[in-house]
Amino acid sequence: MKSKILREITPLTQNDCFTIFSRVKTEFDFPLHYHEEFELNFIQNAPHAKRMIGDHMEEINDLELVLVGPNLQHGWFTHKCKSTEIKEITIQFHRNLFEETFLHRNQMSFIKNMFEQSLRGILFSRETTQAIMPRLIVLPQKHGFDSVLELMSILHDLSISRNMRTLSDASFSNMETFSYNSRRVEKVMQYLNSNFEKNITLSEVSRLSAMTDVAFSRFFKLRTGTTFIDTLNEIRLGHASRLLIETTHNVTEIAYKCGFNNISNFNRIFKKKKDCTPKEFRNAYVSSGVRKFI
Repeated sequence: MKSKILREITPLTQNDCFTIFSRVKTEFDFPLHYHEEFELNFIQNAPHAKRMIGDHMEEINDLELVLVGPNLQHGWFTHKCKSTEIKEITIQFHRNLFEETFLHRNQMSFIKNMFEQSLRGILFSRETTQAIMPRLIVLPQKHGFDSVLELMSILHDLSISRNMRTLSDASFSNMETFSYNSRRVEKVMQYLNSNFEKNITLSEVSRLSAMTDVAFSRFFKLRTGTTFIDTLNEIRLGHASRLLIETTHNVTEIAYKCGFNNISNFNRIFKKKKDCTPKEFRNAYVSSGVRKFI
């Protein structure tokens, strides 16, 4: 038995740069889904609704702005929200709106990095959301080239904003790839993703990078912003999350399949990262409208 996530065919045509929806509603009624396009979603006045991005779940506040990358499953659910006037602005734009050669120009580096991070989903800070909100509200009133310029300006301002937070685990969405601007880091990440179920040591990956343990640890954290062991655990958790959603293997089986040789350690790390147990995580996805099929 396996989960089936709805693939949405968005109304965005090949002749348009982007499409925008502005609506007021009483509940969230669209199931967990994914699509080829980028999506920038602004939500106001929906406290205690639940957001699911990849394998990340969280109750939201009264104001939020999220950028979802291509093919990353996502959805918002009414959950405990009591509001009867939820305001939502959704912007969807083609993944090739900015050509790769254009994105590699120096002036586009921040947007390029933001797009890469959006493959895991990005939650922008409350301060950023409040600053961008007036521009999002009036964007539907703009037309033609002016609307495209304003969207580009909004994306640029978001890309240089502070305190943005990535949501889903790096290994959960295996349809897309990340760039670390380092051949050594990319070689290590490829190795970790291919061998996560095995017992991988710091010394092992340090030798792979032709560096000492201390030098590699410092280099890796500088390049990725996280430690080697935290990265390895995140990769394992991403694969574990997918197995919890897509299979009926029990929790112990999944823990060992993903490189955790101690079920207590797996449960502890999982709950610390996701604020719920593996069983609670699985149940939450089932109740979110993910359909099952044989």
